[in-house]
Amino acid sequence: MEAGAFEYQKEEDTVDVESFQGEKRKLIQPMSLKDPKLEKLKEALVYWINSTLKSEHIVAQSLEEDLYDGLVLHHLLSRLAGVHLPVEEMALTSTAQIRKLEVVLKELDKRLDLQDSSRIKWNVKLIHNKDLLATIHLLVAMARCFQPELDLPPNVKVEVVVVEVNKSGIKSEVQMEVLTEDSNAGSDSLSNTEREDPIEQLLKLEAHKVKTVKQAILHFVNQNMLTMGLQVTDMDKQFGDGVILLLLIGQLEGFFVPLYDFNLTPANHSEMLHNVTLALDLLNDTGLEVSSVDPQDIVSQDIAATLKVLYALFKKHKGQ
Repeated sequence: MEAGAFEYQKEEDTVDVESFQGEKRKLIQPMSLKDPKLEKLKEALVYWINSTLKSEHIVAQSLEEDLYDGLVLHHLLSRLAGVHLPVEEMALTSTAQIRKLEVVLKELDKRLDLQDSSRIKWNVKLIHNKDLLATIHLLVAMARCFQPELDLPPNVKVEVVVVEVNKSGIKSEVQMEVLTEDSNAGSDSLSNTEREDPIEQLLKLEAHKVKTVKQAILHFVNQNMLTMGLQVTDMDKQFGDGVILLLLIGQLEGFFVPLYDFNLTPANHSEMLHNVTLALDLLNDTGLEVSSVDPQDIVSQDIAATLKVLYALFKKHKGQ
């Protein structure tokens, strides 16, 4: 028996042996908890949750701590599937949280087409007990169902101890648990990866790789703004008012944007939003697909949104 692994999980998560007598319980091995691939998957899922629920001002920081009460899962179901359940918004007591989870998970299992209980790797008890393994399995299943184009880190596996408690004692065995499949397993996975926005992929990489790409795009921008006597030094902030973006588009696409069409010195949020909206409309008119970018995100200096627009221009004009 892998006693050390079981004791570790007991210390960290205060597992009560009697609470799952007669059941099988999977406990992640300590070394697997430190696996960089697992960390990347957790980060990707948190990013996905926060991107999906951004308009609802819901922010998750930890898969272990922020999903057990049903609030995030309820809002994800509503946002992704348009399902509105008759449950209370804030479940403050343990009893209310379990009741809410029962309703949400029942609907989710139906939507995920997993009525076969052998394919369901989570339940109310596990989610409410902040079981990381069950929580990740549930979120990956939701992402695969509702947003199959989402690029999650592939081939993530963890080593688990399967513990079974019965009258004769405790039995355990070590197994490998697959959280995400190999991206090369089939043509569908490959096509999903190809459809994934390259900027979304970029922002999941190490910081120095992100910095290198940003510097290349910044160099491209400044090369094309040189004749206008303008320079961008802070990519994160200088595109928020839409002015430089409009001038850059005009320079690259070979047309002049009349000054009466936009605000050269925007004084408020409304004028900035007008500029950025005009810029995105012009890009769409030239055939550059940026419909997934919300003008508000650029005004709010969301670097992912800004990079998506600049990368589209960079990709089209870098060799010209």
